Amino acid sequence: MWILAEDAFDPAQQHHKETIFTIGNGYLATRGAFEEGYPNDRRATFIHGVFDDAPIVVTELANAPDWLAMQVLLDGEKFSLATGTILAYRRELDMQNGILRREVRWRSPQGRVVTIRFTRFASLADEHLLALRCEIVPEFDGQIEVRAALNGQTDNEGLLHWRLIEQGQLTDGTVFLRTRTRKSGIEVACAMRLHGDTAQTMFWDVENVPTLQQVYPAYAGQPIVVMKFVGIATSRDGNQPLDIAHHHVQTAHNWESALAAQQQAWAREWERCHVEINGDDEADLAVRFSIFQLLIAAPRHDHRVNIGAKTLSGFGYRGHAFWDTEIFMLPLFIYTSPEIARNLLDYRYVTLPAARAKARAAGYEGAWYAWESADTGEEVTPTWVPDFHDKKKLARVWTGDLAIHISADVAYAVQQYWQATGDNAWYIERGAEIVLDTAKFFAARAEWLAERGCYGYTDVIGPDEYHDHVNNNAYTNLLAQWNIRTGLETLAWLEQHAPQKAAELRQQLDLTPERLQHWQTVAEKMCISLRPNGLIEQFDGFFALKDVNLADYEPRTKSMHEIFGIEGANEYQAIKQPDVLMLQFLLREQYSDSQIRVNYDYYTPRTDHTYGSSLGPPIQAIVACQMGDVAEAYEHFIRAARADLRDVRGNAGDGIHAASAGGVWQAVVFGFGGLRIHPDGTWEVHPRLPSYWRWLTYRFTLRGQTHTVTCYPDGSYTIG
Repeated sequence: MWILAEDAFDPAQQHHKETIFTIGNGYLATRGAFEEGYPNDRRATFIHGVFDDAPIVVTELANAPDWLAMQVLLDGEKFSLATGTILAYRRELDMQNGILRREVRWRSPQGRVVTIRFTRFASLADEHLLALRCEIVPEFDGQIEVRAALNGQTDNEGLLHWRLIEQGQLTDGTVFLRTRTRKSGIEVACAMRLHGDTAQTMFWDVENVPTLQQVYPAYAGQPIVVMKFVGIATSRDGNQPLDIAHHHVQTAHNWESALAAQQQAWAREWERCHVEINGDDEADLAVRFSIFQLLIAAPRHDHRVNIGAKTLSGFGYRGHAFWDTEIFMLPLFIYTSPEIARNLLDYRYVTLPAARAKARAAGYEGAWYAWESADTGEEVTPTWVPDFHDKKKLARVWTGDLAIHISADVAYAVQQYWQATGDNAWYIERGAEIVLDTAKFFAARAEWLAERGCYGYTDVIGPDEYHDHVNNNAYTNLLAQWNIRTGLETLAWLEQHAPQKAAELRQQLDLTPERLQHWQTVAEKMCISLRPNGLIEQFDGFFALKDVNLADYEPRTKSMHEIFGIEGANEYQAIKQPDVLMLQFLLREQYSDSQIRVNYDYYTPRTDHTYGSSLGPPIQAIVACQMGDVAEAYEHFIRAARADLRDVRGNAGDGIHAASAGGVWQAVVFGFGGLRIHPDGTWEVHPRLPSYWRWLTYRFTLRGQTHTVTCYPDGSYTIG
């Protein structure tokens, strides 16, 4: 299933559909707003790394100039779905080729009928090139006017980020717009050219909206075709972004060649990350959609940026990156496109100074990564947000202050990449330093709890954000323990394979024998609350909280966090996402099936699966598969798969749930597909497919070798 389609336009779903019809190329992405516009649309193009200051949220991706803008007039009447009559409508996203198409047959208020077909793509073959084709088939004789523009009058839901530098028309007819962010001073330059049927073209020098106008005689049944190419670049790409934008728009000689290059680029992309589910069209479409949304957000030529929690598809979370990238999205890239994974991990290396500064400001050594990170890696988590129950009041956001597990998540991703790729050069040059400096932080942050005779972490927030200011969160403690031990192993490995680098890091990070002995002691004496049957307490005192039967609150449309309130949620065992199960999934080698089962049975009914975190269901699905509960696994999987396609949480208009998208791929491959990769690079397959799936095929790359696995419901599989 390659085509995501809608056959009717519903204004009530406008923002949701703008999100799921987003296109992009890893450099930028454009929401699926209409070219001609529509009242209250959230039209936006976001470019990686183009941040600007904003109140409360500190910084946000600035909504770039609108390259889509195109108006069609029929004898002076503007084509708009907000007026007239829609006689036929279809919009489809061709994920195989990265193309968005829309066809509308429309009757104007004065009775003129026309069919208009829009086709657009952001070139994956040339990330600085954008293409739009408009075919107009009138059912009347008269006049067609087309106005194509570069609109610099964009904003972020009311906040203006841009100041016009200059605009105009070059000698070859190219129209350009240069604009700069108000605070960060990043310049964006756009260059536009029109190709198509012979028509008189006029340049309208409208301030901040340079426009090209073309007028055509209209004859019933005779198509008129206009093609708009836009080159785009920023000052992050070079000192003369207009020259870059102009060069790339000049290379687009015609629609056919640009489209062919796009199709070839996408064919190569899908070859690497092929997944197919036969026997379940919804699941097949959902996993391709999830992969597509991550591929269009993945930076291929810039290692200074990360993928935000909403990718580049909406205003939600303002483009900020979280642990979502490392734990949920990165595995797709590690096992299908390692060079993209390396780029994303390079971002954490580039922002290591900011992580060190955050730790230092809090009085600790080592590297403490920001919970919300943007261009510099500094902490950009809002301190206060409107309260759930009373929007006139503010509620304190503690994750930026207390969520320390982010550093272990980054180190885990570094280690996972290295083990999967065998990229020793990168690990020696960059990865090892991240692992060592995060280990240094956790050893420094650990507190000796004399009454318990162990080290732990008090006043933290784990992945389950329904509970803040907790002590000894199991996920945090045991990932920190893993991080410290891995740091010690890393240094030993460097001593053997890169002694010069080992000596350099020993000196740079002050890794004295006394410090390393302390690391060893902290790791050996890490606090963990464990019952005799293997049940892990999520944090100190969790078992003493009020138990809750979530079924008693059904039906509902709110999270338990909203129902109980931010403070009230601390008193109950309802959890946003299953910390302990996620811990056991990540550190799978350390736990037996029986140990996982007892925790699975305890925490599953206490998890707010539907309205809690979108991050929980795919992990829950994987663990359920490991436990052999395939039917239950599918319930969690399909909940994740529908997160955006069906807008199950009612907030897809804010952007794609990127972590959930990455989790969908993991649920298919590691869950139903049963792929288990060991730290030493060996792997095995234990498929657990729903009975009605005929087969599942997936492809992954491990240490330079690409494998294709086809699984069947009876548990058998083939390797190609």
